Amino acid sequence: MMGRRYGGDAVCYDVVKGEIMDFNLRPAIVIWEVTQACQLACVHCRAEARPGRDAGELSSEEGFALVDQVAGADAPLMVLTGGDPMERPDIAAFVRRGVERGLRVGLSPSATPKVTPQSLRELKAAGLHRLALSLDSHLEHKHDAFRRVPGSFRRTMEIARDVRDIGIPLQIGTTISALNASELEPMAEIVGRLGAVLWSVFFIVPTGRANPALMISAEVCEKALYQLHDIARVAPFAVKTTEAPHYRRVVAERTGRKPASGVNDGKGFVFVSHWGDVFPSGFLPVKAGNVRERPLGDIYRDSPLFKALRDPGRLNGRCGICEFRTFCGGSRARAHAVSGDPLGEDPLCSYVPEAPCVAEAGRSTQSSPPQRPPRPPSATHPPHPEAPTTPPPAVRAE
Repeated sequence: MMGRRYGGDAVCYDVVKGEIMDFNLRPAIVIWEVTQACQLACVHCRAEARPGRDAGELSSEEGFALVDQVAGADAPLMVLTGGDPMERPDIAAFVRRGVERGLRVGLSPSATPKVTPQSLRELKAAGLHRLALSLDSHLEHKHDAFRRVPGSFRRTMEIARDVRDIGIPLQIGTTISALNASELEPMAEIVGRLGAVLWSVFFIVPTGRANPALMISAEVCEKALYQLHDIARVAPFAVKTTEAPHYRRVVAERTGRKPASGVNDGKGFVFVSHWGDVFPSGFLPVKAGNVRERPLGDIYRDSPLFKALRDPGRLNGRCGICEFRTFCGGSRARAHAVSGDPLGEDPLCSYVPEAPCVAEAGRSTQSSPPQRPPRPPSATHPPHPEAPTTPPPAVRAE
């Protein structure tokens, strides 16, 4: 989602549709977990996926109705994820229905034998906008250990080749954890060689199977964000982050330009589980409703939880007094996972607000470091005045 700021804390410009988007009224991205089933057993799995499909997941007819609800909510982008969405035989039909309703539809499958050249051709014929694959190390043995299935690295490479040959735009998703935070440069080289149009870098949230020990420190995160910005300026692909909205602050500091209000958990972003439960994101498991009982658009617009998450004046701790809170706001999912407060400060951000304002009545200030930490220097390049402030439309892989 690229944007220009037009006033208000939740307004963004959709360059694809040429429209101003008010995130208070409609989401930019809807993620639908079509199934919990998956043949992998990843160490960080948010969905805590299992081999078999759940009898309670949305049926084909309910799925078509949900796609219609997404279109009715005026969301431009829908991503089908899981589990592994390829476990559902009706997945191409969901893609086709979304395209017919005017949506850009992305898909995030697992690297299994179910992703065949024939299935990819069917998805392309249905109108698939982009396909996202996960790659979590440039070393085969480390990636396979992370996914806990031998051969998953090689299978990912094979699928990426098929996706490229068939002509579907490819996105690579990487989960940054204590296991691979030092691998950004070699990972970027692989992303480039695969011909990806976007590298989506997810900073781990300790939920689902993800152990808190997998989290990196705030200082390591800061260094990684600066390194990603160095990579983004010269790479043949775009770079975006997930659950690290403070990347926008890094870009603003380096370019001197204030980005638009980007998506965040519950703000331009909404997640629907395989049961139809609605959450601000897949990593923030606080239920706001169910699409079997109430339309998705109504839940997104009217839920007290979603409204609070879209209001930067409700944030606590350093996030609540930060000068970047309107377009960053910190990871709401990580705040909840670590402190139990979805409006708390993001523990993976080391930034100390430059001129903290006096906390509003009732707002928690929490303790902050006494002085501003030094900024990591650019590894190879000086700041570029024309560097983009926000990434292009993207499939958000969960």
